[in-house]
Amino acid sequence: MMAELQPLPCAVRLLSAVALGVLLAGPSSAAAGDAPPGKIAVVGAGIGGSAVAYFLQQHFGPQVQLDVYEKGSEGGRLATIFVNKQQYECGGASIHSLSLHMQDFVKLLGLKHRREVAGKSAIFSGEQFVLEETDWYLLNLFRLWWHYGISFLRLQMWVEEVMEKFMRIYKYQAHGYAFSNLEELLRSLGGETFVNMTQRSVAESLLEVGVTQRFIDDVIAAVLRSSYGQSVLVPAFAGAMSLAGAQGNMWAVEGGNKLVCSGLLKLTKANVIQAKVTGVSLHSSDGKALYQVHYEDDEGQASAFYDMVVIATPLHSSKSNITFENFDPPITDFPGSFHPTITSVIHGYLNSSYFGFPEPKLFPFASILTTDSPDLFFNAMDNICPVNISGTFRRKQPQEAAIWRVLSQQPLDKQQLKTLFRSYYSVQVTEWQAYPHYDSTKSIPPIILHDNLFYLNGVEWVASSMEMAAVAAKNVALLAYNRWYQDLEKIDQKDLMHKMKTEL
Repeated sequence: MMAELQPLPCAVRLLSAVALGVLLAGPSSAAAGDAPPGKIAVVGAGIGGSAVAYFLQQHFGPQVQLDVYEKGSEGGRLATIFVNKQQYECGGASIHSLSLHMQDFVKLLGLKHRREVAGKSAIFSGEQFVLEETDWYLLNLFRLWWHYGISFLRLQMWVEEVMEKFMRIYKYQAHGYAFSNLEELLRSLGGETFVNMTQRSVAESLLEVGVTQRFIDDVIAAVLRSSYGQSVLVPAFAGAMSLAGAQGNMWAVEGGNKLVCSGLLKLTKANVIQAKVTGVSLHSSDGKALYQVHYEDDEGQASAFYDMVVIATPLHSSKSNITFENFDPPITDFPGSFHPTITSVIHGYLNSSYFGFPEPKLFPFASILTTDSPDLFFNAMDNICPVNISGTFRRKQPQEAAIWRVLSQQPLDKQQLKTLFRSYYSVQVTEWQAYPHYDSTKSIPPIILHDNLFYLNGVEWVASSMEMAAVAAKNVALLAYNRWYQDLEKIDQKDLMHKMKTEL
């Protein structure tokens, strides 16, 4: 819990601001004066890159030239594929109802929530279903209580407490406050408890609040396997964000979640450059930092100079080939690796016998999660709906050929496909380096790489989702703006909750 400290006297506050200025101000910030940056580069056009482009324009104004570099498609890990002339999500598929930035984007762009098509879930151990959802809410609660006692209530209380504190970020950001590193951001929301939650596992944290090991092994493991593709050893903060998604109302964008990215880039009139960024080198002009962005496109190698650069793509050796030159101290790849997730979209007839239902039409589940069993070769699978759902759309009956999305660590071989499906028409495989491999490092990357060079995607090492990227994008835009105009009172302000109550 954050301590409720008394506001500092004016003189002390002034001295603090001066001291903070020495630490935070760079030569380019001091030289910037009142003129906004002329050119800003954003590397990456996923949700983080497109959101930060929008927020930067919101703060610096439409006169700033925004160049967004993207080597692949706009949307990054938000992507769709075609099956039988219909599009289906094969990347980030769902958004939590409390994702306020994503909600705002959808409203701003005139997009719509996709119509929800009901379907039941179950958890499979490799031999049997350990938990099955029914059509009756009270029966579902009774089954949870019967199997796991009050563990599910303890889980709910723990997740709600984390989410309630996390929601403070929207108020801070609405008032222009930013954080120079992710630890400070977490500290402002939930004190040292939130920082510690990035260093200890979700299993450890839940056991501490009285959740049973059996509930963790059956339910928590299944949720984390379906979201991050990892075990209950993921950090507690990342785990809490994932579990909030499993509990809350989820939604998606009609036409595909990637429309948020393309819509924001179009709205900002950003200049999207189809190219792979290979490096950033530091130069100076009139005592002011200039960043040269080197890139490769179809015509060969080229470069351009910018007053400010935001890296909105992961800077880890398994993901990035971007080099940084002339920086002192040098900027190198950050420790840690990314975790492969294989998404197989299969049009076929489910082999319900494998799940203990010899009669296909009696199979009641649209979504199957799995426990952490060595015999299981997939993490989760669900009967998915297209991104455009008409009013007359109905989910396929279990005995009919349907579109299934299967998440696994390795590509499915023919024998494994035969285990899951009686027969199939098509298989489309996408390999994502989707999430950080949370066991690989405990360090959280910095946000500020140099005076006006920022790193957005370090937030993934705290928790990875569309909304976390949007929160990080808003923070980077505010941080860049406050540093440029030397508004240091708005950076790393201590005890913001108390300040909000007394001054705002």
